[in-house]
Amino acid sequence: MTLLLDLRALPSGGFVATDVAIKDAATGARITPAAFQEATTGRHVVLATHGFNVDGIDGRDKLLAWDRLSALPYPRVLVGVLWPGDSRFLPVLDYPIEGAVALDAGRLLARFIDDTLAAAASLSFVSHSLGARTMLEAVLRMKGRAQTLILMAGAIEDDCLSREYRAAAAKAVNIHVVASTQDWVLRFAFPIGNPVGELVMHGHPYFRAALGRKGPSRSLPIPVPCERWQLPDDWDYGHRDYMTTSVNSPQIAPPLRNPAPGDAKPATATADDWKPGWAAGVIATQFP
Repeated sequence: MTLLLDLRALPSGGFVATDVAIKDAATGARITPAAFQEATTGRHVVLATHGFNVDGIDGRDKLLAWDRLSALPYPRVLVGVLWPGDSRFLPVLDYPIEGAVALDAGRLLARFIDDTLAAAASLSFVSHSLGARTMLEAVLRMKGRAQTLILMAGAIEDDCLSREYRAAAAKAVNIHVVASTQDWVLRFAFPIGNPVGELVMHGHPYFRAALGRKGPSRSLPIPVPCERWQLPDDWDYGHRDYMTTSVNSPQIAPPLRNPAPGDAKPATATADDWKPGWAAGVIATQFP
């Protein structure tokens, strides 16, 4: 059973809910907090979330695929997190506005963690795109510490781990940032959207590079070990390649090696939909 934390007030669009709904992702059935605590007590919990421009059904299906493809072994358990990151206007300009929603979602998640996951053996966080802001905000606000942070295609400033979310980074044991210069969404949408974001939320600087293109800024220190997974250009890894709703995407078994520039694609990369399996393999590599 894939456990799902639904932070959405509505299945599509709308706002952050006032309370977290715990669900079985496959059936949509509600799960009681007591049953959720029983399922996670003593377990190494990996909270994973999607990015922006994703509705409830799409987010659920992508998280189900990550759970299947990463196949985390007991006593680890992947728990999906849905937040209302739907595009309300134009996808290019909307993500800074959704950044404020991501903050609200992160704060709600932090309260849930403090109330419900205190008995977990450890907590780790995985995100795609603007979901990085939701997860970093949750880590910042929650009372406990994080084991591992994995930020894929982060639609957030490349200095966030040294400045805005330095305190969140310092609460983790280790961090992994997965980035691609072939991410055209981040190349074009991020610089265009940032001036709009400055009008909506604080700490959103003008024309800053995105974490998910070239990784964290090299000029600023990060308080804990941070491994940069910079994907080779000829892998042609785009923003939408990290997650899938397909049930046919092949699993790429861990451990995966951090690729070097010029590395060939994985030997198992024969199917068209191999990239989400590789992203899930990064997750599985960190949680053997």
